[in-house]
Amino acid sequence: MPQAMPQAMPQAAPRPFEAVLFDFDGTLASLHIDFARLRRALTALAEPFLGEEPEPSDLPVLEWLDELAAEIREFDHPLGQEFHCRGRLVIQATELDAAREAQLFPFTRPMLAALRADGVKTGVITRNSTAAVKVVFPDVTACCDVFMAREDAPRVKPDPAHALAVLSLLGVAPQRALLVGDHPLDIRAARAAGLAAAAVASGSATLEALAAAKPDFLAADCQELLAALRTQLLLPSA
Repeated sequence: MPQAMPQAMPQAAPRPFEAVLFDFDGTLASLHIDFARLRRALTALAEPFLGEEPEPSDLPVLEWLDELAAEIREFDHPLGQEFHCRGRLVIQATELDAAREAQLFPFTRPMLAALRADGVKTGVITRNSTAAVKVVFPDVTACCDVFMAREDAPRVKPDPAHALAVLSLLGVAPQRALLVGDHPLDIRAARAAGLAAAAVASGSATLEALAAAKPDFLAADCQELLAALRTQLLLPSA
């Protein structure tokens, strides 16, 4: 008797993401901090505390500030605390100056509203301060399900604790979520926390630099990214 030929099993449709987390600076707003200027300011601040100019560092500024403060605490703990407080004030002042010149991207509010209307949970996750974000986006907490700036994070991204804290509040598992950002640091944060990673070139990083960090998705901006994700059935159709 002739044998029946095996039939190919139909592929399951991709499961849409249940949550999308967005970076803020360069992703949802045209907020660009002059980090070279900020490093010069922190260098000048640290020199009298250390007795010499600190060595340049490749660490992000928040982590570099922590490292310098720890070095000062080794020989004078109260002095290290004072330096750390002053350094935080310098950073926040720089952030606020940048925020006053920034604008929210026109698509940001409609995009967040559309995602929530389609049942996708949303979060905004940033290393920036709450005060700076609210200069640009005063209604941020009304436009997303969870907003977590650095003051409320257990540890800031790229440490996985930042994204995982937001997902815990949303009640979504990391493998069902996407993190969108404009910097390779955001891709590292997504990988560390077990989320899918999307990169957008609406900030200071080029498409080429972002592609080198190997995100799962790459687009010019969030609007283009979400249109592509809907086409791939990874988000509900608008």
